[in-house]
Amino acid sequence: MRSQRGGRPCLGAINFCDSSPSVSPPMSATPNSIGVSADTGPTTPTELSDDELPVRISIDLVAAARRHIAFLRAVAESEWLHQESTLLESIRRYDELWMPLISDLTVGSTPPVILPPVDVQWVWYCHTLNPVSYRRYCESRFSKIIGKPAIFDEENEEYAVMRCRGIWVQRYPTEPFENELDSDSQYPDARNEDLLIEVKKQRLLYSKFSEPYMSELVYLIAARERYKGFLCILQRFGDGCPRLVLAADISLLWLTHQSYPTVYAGDMEIEDINRKVVGVWEKVKEEELEATRKLWESIYNQPYEKAGGQVAMDLGEVVSVKPPVYWEVSDCDVNTKYKSMMPRFLLEVCVHVRLNPMKVMQEDMKKKFLRLRVVRCHRELKMDKPFSSFSSDSWEKTWHLYCEFGTKGVVLDLRLCGGRCLKGSSSKDMVAVLWNDLLRSPSLTLESKVDEQVRVVVSITPPAQAPYLFKCVPDRVTDDSGAMISDVVLRMNSYRPQEGRWLSRTVLDHAGRECFVVRMRVAGGFWRRGGETPSAVKREDRIIEIREGSWSYLAGTIGRLPVQRKW
Repeated sequence: MRSQRGGRPCLGAINFCDSSPSVSPPMSATPNSIGVSADTGPTTPTELSDDELPVRISIDLVAAARRHIAFLRAVAESEWLHQESTLLESIRRYDELWMPLISDLTVGSTPPVILPPVDVQWVWYCHTLNPVSYRRYCESRFSKIIGKPAIFDEENEEYAVMRCRGIWVQRYPTEPFENELDSDSQYPDARNEDLLIEVKKQRLLYSKFSEPYMSELVYLIAARERYKGFLCILQRFGDGCPRLVLAADISLLWLTHQSYPTVYAGDMEIEDINRKVVGVWEKVKEEELEATRKLWESIYNQPYEKAGGQVAMDLGEVVSVKPPVYWEVSDCDVNTKYKSMMPRFLLEVCVHVRLNPMKVMQEDMKKKFLRLRVVRCHRELKMDKPFSSFSSDSWEKTWHLYCEFGTKGVVLDLRLCGGRCLKGSSSKDMVAVLWNDLLRSPSLTLESKVDEQVRVVVSITPPAQAPYLFKCVPDRVTDDSGAMISDVVLRMNSYRPQEGRWLSRTVLDHAGRECFVVRMRVAGGFWRRGGETPSAVKREDRIIEIREGSWSYLAGTIGRLPVQRKW
């Protein structure tokens, strides 16, 4: 990072952290007997037709997942929903008022297009995440499973709530539609302890799906296909292996599917399929995670984890993957009024490597290594991994990165130790994987081969707008007119002295572009070649001025301030 004007580096990738089936096997095969030759081409769930991937999903999971995330975010931001008294009252309203109402209005398997108030919606949602308990509850009380209407946009949701309000008022004239219990009111009796525990457990669920890219359509489309592939594994091999562990993208679609109970019950062919999966808040064993990875790799010939679809383990628990960068989600960018500010986009990248056992010579293992660079910016960045760290038996997550979209992509270079004069290294083969090519892939994943010896799978998340990144760089002192103090300006002004002195700073964005000029008036008087001494101004007379835009350069690095904008 420089402290003076000159060659400004273009800030590119930052915060680097080292860190889908082929033709389905016969039903009689066991997970240990499944094998895919390393010479066969990669096959992912997105490449299969519906006939080859016999999984039925009777709802638009992509649209449902987007609405799901928005709902979880609204609940997380509503602190009053999680107060003890509010929860108890919400459970009472759900059990005594809402469920009898929706049951009476449900004809057949199609639920009416109405939605309860948000506190009841939250309890209802948490209840559906335990399908076995919810099914028993509905069948014991209403002799049928109560479903939820498929509403995926705000306008229809508002209509459904308003329609429910009218029905509610007619049926329960003494019960307010909104939860009006305040914190000073007496706590209602806890009539359903199990449901109360379930609701409390899901309070922090949004933290697992809060990354901004998770609401992007391309991410959800890729996640839907991976979810189908996961269900296919459950249906065929779920009984012959330990419980399977959910990756983040599959977990999102899994919970979304469960939140529509009648759809979920109709789509799942296996009774109580949830017992074969490690729950979102359950502890996960290393052997369960390893079994899931191996089973996925053996069937689909691809790594199980990917960018935006990882499994994080902390003290034996499945937790959300927290990026090493501040990545706040907001509904709008309030800074678009500043034309000089260009938005910044980040994406998550995962690079998995696997050796081709038929092509690798053992004597070359110690001499070769794989180098990763970015296509644009950070030319000095070189991340090397020796061949000995790779395996031909499984995929190795070699690099996990967070990159600026402006870096364009990554270059993977297979190098041989010993170049000129037996020093350095020489390139044997290289391949470039571009972000735009990955975004055009339905799975956001591409596989490449480097010198026929190394198979590389690169996956990304959709680029999402990230917080702005600035740095302030000292610049020349300026005069009252906004011109830099310089012989160049003095000569252009026919050697008329420059009046006033302002300390100036240039604000650069993440790509090194000039966005603003900030300056403060510190002295008066004149400046000419004779060298008059400026007179300091009083503290109360100091002025701080911000100009939007870049310098207007007169000669080299000597320039004038951008034109003052009226705010």
